[in-house]
Amino acid sequence: MIPNYTARHFSLTLMLVLVVSTPNLSAEDTPGFAQSGMPFLQQYCLGCHSGEQPPAELALDLFVDNASLIKHRQVWDRVLEVLIAGQMPPPDSDQPSVAEVGAFTDDVLAIFDHADRNAKPHPGRVTVRRLNRTEYKNTVHELLDIDFDPTESFPADDIGHGFDNIGDVLTLSPLLMERYLDAAEAIAHRVILVDPPPPSKRYRNGRSLDPRNDKVPEGRYRLLDPTAKEPWESGPFTTDGRYLKFLADAEIIYRATLYAETDSQSPVQVALFVQGDQLEEVSTPDELARLMGTNLKPNSKIKILKIFEITARDPKKPQTIEVQVNRMAHVKRAGIAMVKPENGQPPTRLQIRHLSSEGPLETRPATQFKILACSPDKSQAEQTREVLTRLLRRGYRRPPSQDEVERLAQFVESVQASGQKWEAGIQQAIKVILCSPKFLFRLELDDRLDSPEPRPIDEFHLASRLSYFLWSSMPDDELLDLAENNQLTANLESQVKRMLAEPKVAELVRNFGFQWLQIQRLATVAPDPKRFPTFNPKLRAAMLKETELFLESIIREDRSILDLLDANYTFLNQSLANHYGIADTKGNWIGQPVKVPGGKPIKGRAFRRVDLQGRSRGGILTQASVLTVTSNPTRTSPVKRGRWVLEQILGSPPPPPPPDVPELAEDKETVTGSTLRQRLEQHRQHPSCANCHAKMDPIGFALENYNAIGAFRSKDGEFEIDASGQFPDGTSFNGPGDLKGIIIDRKDLFVRCLTEKMLTYALGRGLAYYDRPTIEQIATNLESNDYKFSALVTEIVKSDPFRLRGGIPKSELKEEL
Repeated sequence: MIPNYTARHFSLTLMLVLVVSTPNLSAEDTPGFAQSGMPFLQQYCLGCHSGEQPPAELALDLFVDNASLIKHRQVWDRVLEVLIAGQMPPPDSDQPSVAEVGAFTDDVLAIFDHADRNAKPHPGRVTVRRLNRTEYKNTVHELLDIDFDPTESFPADDIGHGFDNIGDVLTLSPLLMERYLDAAEAIAHRVILVDPPPPSKRYRNGRSLDPRNDKVPEGRYRLLDPTAKEPWESGPFTTDGRYLKFLADAEIIYRATLYAETDSQSPVQVALFVQGDQLEEVSTPDELARLMGTNLKPNSKIKILKIFEITARDPKKPQTIEVQVNRMAHVKRAGIAMVKPENGQPPTRLQIRHLSSEGPLETRPATQFKILACSPDKSQAEQTREVLTRLLRRGYRRPPSQDEVERLAQFVESVQASGQKWEAGIQQAIKVILCSPKFLFRLELDDRLDSPEPRPIDEFHLASRLSYFLWSSMPDDELLDLAENNQLTANLESQVKRMLAEPKVAELVRNFGFQWLQIQRLATVAPDPKRFPTFNPKLRAAMLKETELFLESIIREDRSILDLLDANYTFLNQSLANHYGIADTKGNWIGQPVKVPGGKPIKGRAFRRVDLQGRSRGGILTQASVLTVTSNPTRTSPVKRGRWVLEQILGSPPPPPPPDVPELAEDKETVTGSTLRQRLEQHRQHPSCANCHAKMDPIGFALENYNAIGAFRSKDGEFEIDASGQFPDGTSFNGPGDLKGIIIDRKDLFVRCLTEKMLTYALGRGLAYYDRPTIEQIATNLESNDYKFSALVTEIVKSDPFRLRGGIPKSELKEEL
């Protein structure tokens, strides 16, 4: 079986290759381990790690040549890790010098590098993946158009290699299976109502109608006297149209219950009407002139629905008038008015009991009509199979077999045979689909497991890989149609372009972007409220939204991925702008003279694109979301920030700290008597800390101008901020602007790191040594495409690991099965 190397092993190898700049050696120049490595082992390692019972069951005397190292690469990844971290040899043994460790590491990595570059390409294999919570929610929404989140009670997904869509860690616990059953039950009963309830009714009694007035007497009826001078007496009376459910997609019955107060036998007429500034159809001025009452406002947009003759004269026997209203949008008010009597007759008075509505008349959900849509001229058995074929095709993300359709159709018919309705049978079928492994898992079935040669995955599997990569959801009809016609592979580039332009690409921002930057932790960070009183839920949400909008702009505008590091714009609302000290959309600073005219003040909750001045802001490194999650509750952490940059930006994570290193002193006397930089310098005097902290701390110091919640500062307490430093290679810097410039100058590290992260997310597995040529190729091709974001996605989608499946040698097939 091909080893499934962890991210730590891969990242270690990649980091060392990049940092020590292992040259591209020929076979003749590649070190021979017998000559270059064995002397090191004999002097420092074989005294313990040899023989039949070595410590940790690690016998290093078995490694005598290059082939033995390459065969057991995972072992050597771990050996190098503990060696570089200074964890081996033990303290009571002879210790190699830094130069000796470096030379030994260079030789081992050169051997691996030569093997990688000359190895037969292998796309790897992906563990069968369960849909994670986000994918399940999005898929069910796409499949059945549900309007609620069925995953609220699901347990959290495990994280592997930095992401929650990794097949190796997406297990299916008994608790989660119970939640799937509960969710399927809830979903099926929401999207199809077997016995729809009657339409709801809403009433507004006369006293509650507008215009309201305290002088309106108590009682069951309210007087409408069109001859009165006061609007609250003369009418017309109205109420909120939204309360009565006047909706663009609903049919309702609008009613009024009333009687006329008169001794005359002349007809008494009233009108039911609606009013709204955006009504599409309105009555003419001549029609409106027939209505009476001082509450009629000129130039109002009114539609008279119907005029009625009122014959009731007895309060014990009121008359109810009604009109059916079909899908009328933009109704703000609904009302009743007296119509002017004909032939000069004096107007009558009305007693209004209430205005009411019934509806929406259709109580079945819209999803029911969508799901059950079928050809009306077919028999019910044929309709069942038509509906199920459509559901299975989308739910299983491939065309169902005739046997799958037939078995489910027979199940529906068995439900009907028990006396239940056809709708109940389809409802039960939906539950079956939602609990099927073919829905819950992304199955990529393989009928050639023992074939050693890489081969393309099925077109439908490719459609699923593509849609869950970019949308975290099922393939849409266009992807499935292309796959069915065997044309998806030929149209990958155009499909990537289309998919990146869809609104659903926001899922890539939230699910890849947030996890890559680790800012999902912002939801739980708790800065000290005494030290940072301005941090509140609104600011927390604004920090996250800034990064979300920024990442989305990189995608939608197809900008260079290097803009992620240093951009001249961002997105702010009033809360975050005040936090940053920015006054307007041109980036002018609060309390300072305006440098760039034409800016508009940033007011309210809405986010606006803001042009930035200088380099103190711009790019993910200086956004408050990142700076906050890489800080401690009470102070900044140059170590956390430096480690974050090494891991997430440069792809060079340091090894974990030794277990016996004391924490940084935080007592009041120490904190007030020295700067954080001084305390860290004392901390680095510990021998086992110096090497890693020499890489992390300078990066963190460059960001010290930002406090623990990302606000800019020039002092830390009484001490001036010193944001200068020097990298191990001698490169000097001073502040965040210089740091961003240095990283951009070394953009190859960032490009490879981002490629590694995104390829891991796209594949749903950790990367291995055989993925390195793919990363190198993608990085090279990106340069020729100006580092466009779409180019990165396209190169990943076209890569062998994404499109192909690796074989399993026959010798290992039995073990895997």
